[in-house]
Amino acid sequence: MIEGEIPGYTYGTSEVAKSPLSDEAFEKLKSSVGFTDEDVQYLKLAGEILSPQMDAVLDMWYGFLDTLPHIGFYTTDGKGNPVTEYRAATRQRFRQWILDTCNRPYDRAWLDYQHEIGLRHHRSKKNQTDHVDSVPYTPLRYIVTFIYPITIKFKPFLANGNTSAENVEKMHEAWFKSMVLQVTLWSLPYTKDGDF
Repeated sequence: MIEGEIPGYTYGTSEVAKSPLSDEAFEKLKSSVGFTDEDVQYLKLAGEILSPQMDAVLDMWYGFLDTLPHIGFYTTDGKGNPVTEYRAATRQRFRQWILDTCNRPYDRAWLDYQHEIGLRHHRSKKNQTDHVDSVPYTPLRYIVTFIYPITIKFKPFLANGNTSAENVEKMHEAWFKSMVLQVTLWSLPYTKDGDF
């Protein structure tokens, strides 16, 4: 799948909402989580290892989500009926999100897209990207609790690469830092002005 063929994937385009976070505040957030240039390098290595395993990674993740009907609810019509086209489109974007996490520079375009992802889970923009009739928002509590499974469940895939145990640990640590950073940024639309 080529980026331009992914429904609703608008990274780096004028369709992406601009993050209200300043570059200085963004740098402070990266510093707070301990995100460094070394983490960038280990994420690139993670991308090389995850890329050929992407179908297995996605099957694992969506299989895991299927065990949590209270999470799956947020891709339904609100009566428990799945909105299949919504889930199919988000699966394609999720694949690209993994690659972006590993390969994109953590710059203004990346920051803006994290804000866009947050908006797409919030009442502000949920369902608009795919023009679907689904529940109006995903609660913040489920976005925050997403950090643990999305971190721990990816580790076995990182270990499938032809690399050392030390590199696996460093890739996993870099991935964890990125997850904390991203979920923090996705939370911004859920906060009152001045509280973030």
